[in-house]
Amino acid sequence: MNDDLKALIRTIPDFPKPGIQFRDITTLLLSPQGLATAVERMVAATHAPVDLVAGIEARGFLFAAALAVPLGAGVLLIRKDGKLPGATIAEDYALEYGTDRIAMHADALAPGARVLLVDDLIATGGTARAAVRLLRKAGAVVTQAQFLVDLPDLGGADLLRGDGIAVDALTAFEGH
Repeated sequence: MNDDLKALIRTIPDFPKPGIQFRDITTLLLSPQGLATAVERMVAATHAPVDLVAGIEARGFLFAAALAVPLGAGVLLIRKDGKLPGATIAEDYALEYGTDRIAMHADALAPGARVLLVDDLIATGGTARAAVRLLRKAGAVVTQAQFLVDLPDLGGADLLRGDGIAVDALTAFEGH
């Protein structure tokens, strides 16, 4: 399933550190047909109407904008803390060593807005789960998330499902 898209994603061994198999989507982005196909399939996998597509910095922005147009939705940016002008709300999340923080504009959505969360890849789920908490704190209804790549061995998609999110990914790669 989606082997045509999977073939467009290259693996770079030992990046950013030894033992990591980095799944590089830039090769898929270079293919007009690959990108169009990925977007079409992600749109088709969206199971409910959405008001906003929330993209996680930075590659998630690409997919959020591309999905929003055919879905008739706006785009909400979830960024690293300190990158947005104006009033923001933020959410902390754990990293392997320490914590990080993501933010969104405090006035980015109306309570009850239906939001689809999108990013290029789901690994451990830390950033995606923090994004769901942040969106829900702002009053959003978040029930689905879409990813181009899932790394199921790291368990992030399963954790999101435990948070009540329907998770769809076009491709999956074993390992880390």
